[in-house]
Amino acid sequence: MARGIRLVRRYPVVSLTLAIGLVGIVLALSGQGRFVAWIFSGYALAIAAWQAVGMVRDILRGHWGLDILAVTAIVATVVVGEYVAALIVVLMLTGGEALEDYANRRAKRELDALLTRAPQRAHRVVDDHFVDVPVDEVRPGEVLLVRPSEIVPVDGTLRSDEATVDESSITGESIPVEKHAGDELLSGSVNGQAAIEIVATARAADSQYQQIVALVAEAAASKAPVVRLADRYAVPFTAFSLLLAGAAWWISGDPVRFAEVLVLATPCPLLIAAPVAFIGGMSRAARNGVIVKGGGVLEQLARVRTAVFDKTGTLTHGSPELVAVRPEPPYGEDELLGLVASAEQYSSHVLAASMIDAATERGIQLAEAATAREAATNGVVARIDGHEVVVGKFAFVAEHAPSARRTDIAPGELAVYVAVDGRHAGALLARDRLRGDAAATLARLDELGVHHTMMLTGDAQATADHIAAELGIERVRAECLPADKVHEVAGIAERPVIMVGDGVNDAPVLAAADVGIAMGARGATAASESAGAVILVDDISRTAKAVEIGRDTVRIALQSIWLGIVVSVALMLVAAFGLIPATAGALLQELVDLATILAALRAIGGRRDARAAVDPGRAEVASGSARPDTARR
Repeated sequence: MARGIRLVRRYPVVSLTLAIGLVGIVLALSGQGRFVAWIFSGYALAIAAWQAVGMVRDILRGHWGLDILAVTAIVATVVVGEYVAALIVVLMLTGGEALEDYANRRAKRELDALLTRAPQRAHRVVDDHFVDVPVDEVRPGEVLLVRPSEIVPVDGTLRSDEATVDESSITGESIPVEKHAGDELLSGSVNGQAAIEIVATARAADSQYQQIVALVAEAAASKAPVVRLADRYAVPFTAFSLLLAGAAWWISGDPVRFAEVLVLATPCPLLIAAPVAFIGGMSRAARNGVIVKGGGVLEQLARVRTAVFDKTGTLTHGSPELVAVRPEPPYGEDELLGLVASAEQYSSHVLAASMIDAATERGIQLAEAATAREAATNGVVARIDGHEVVVGKFAFVAEHAPSARRTDIAPGELAVYVAVDGRHAGALLARDRLRGDAAATLARLDELGVHHTMMLTGDAQATADHIAAELGIERVRAECLPADKVHEVAGIAERPVIMVGDGVNDAPVLAAADVGIAMGARGATAASESAGAVILVDDISRTAKAVEIGRDTVRIALQSIWLGIVVSVALMLVAAFGLIPATAGALLQELVDLATILAALRAIGGRRDARAAVDPGRAEVASGSARPDTARR
């Protein structure tokens, strides 16, 4: 009952139209049929006038819409006395708008789910009690309580000893994740069965989940170029319909024939098909871990011919791992690694975590430094157990230890040099790991018609060539500055172009590409803000999935448009020979509208994605050897 009341309030004109129809039926059954024609005709003309006002406003703005057909059909059926058909056309017009709204609500289910789950309140720890505050008032450094099954309100670090959280809405990972004290927690993840305390590391507006919500809101408010393309059918379709209806009247000499043709020419398929399909495509993309900022992005993805990739963090994991320790006497491997890891505790460089992790895996106990200082991008100097330990680039270490000498490295490897008390102590080798699904992603893009590939990176040419050779990328540009990347993308002839990247330095080229795709799983950065699509999970294969969804969506949108046009034209031709009465024609057009909406809803793609999950052969990820990266440090 309550749901019925909500529907009546949401769609009042449709409800009123149905009520008028019921009144007409009651009057006809009670022998008062003479009033039915007046009621139906008057109501239909009132709706036509209301629609005509909006139509005239559109025409004055230079937009020739499709409503002219519906208005003409209503007036024509009333004039020739087909008042039942007039009411059905009114129901078709207003009901089509209601069906479009309902279909849009159905299609946006996954997108709206993100918006409705956004945390609104947080439990701030104040002395020995908790105070509920709006999430926007939380500041970094504050301690918050997260109760069982509650959503983490802002990004933070775990203060409690351990926790189990569900990060599926953020990362797509369906298995609950174990967290320990000091681990990062993303806003939007769901706490497990035990209350925990976290330390906020970001304001709500800067947290992961709120950034995703902002992207979703931008996506949901967009309108695709193909929808405007559907509007362009208005003039030829209207002209054809009016000419056919006029010819049928002229040849037959019967004005009723004009109305019979026009009731089958109402334009709901054109007005509904494209919006429903594109919102369905955005919904499907969101369900697959990709936020698409508008239907126009999906249309570009459907036509893409060239894919350009950043290297570090995109084609590779962006986190180099230790592969060899080359100590100089009197140091052994574990001793040298222990000194390096102890010093790297005081560094913010990406390599620091790799060295610390490697030492931890070997069970090496790290020492605290008496003093430590970091030279940005160069290295770190620390005093550990009375020894000066210098770790970093060769030139930086050589300044402290003239005896330092370079070590041999293979393509894709990097060397971290070490000096202890002014003497060369050895080197450690690391390399970034190529993503296991990178090769499979490029192969899938090729299957989808994206035959041209390119890699842009700021790293050394030898490393870039090595990665490109492993993946079969045809063009490479290394040692690029952000401006160089923009210039390279602008010069590509095979367009549209997608650019896939993950860092702040990729933001300009992501904005410059026809479609920028940001690997945003590690946080919403400037890359995410400037991109047309954002991959929410750390999975490059979603790039190919986004292209696949774009192609499916445009195909379904155009199929739905042409389905409506072809069926309507066929029925109009039959009606031109007087074989379809006006009332029957109006009812048939309702079925055409319904078929068009159902066809467009296929863009949601639930069954296709379910089949892919059951039989993932086409999307199988090929495992590849990891041969990565050179360091800037």
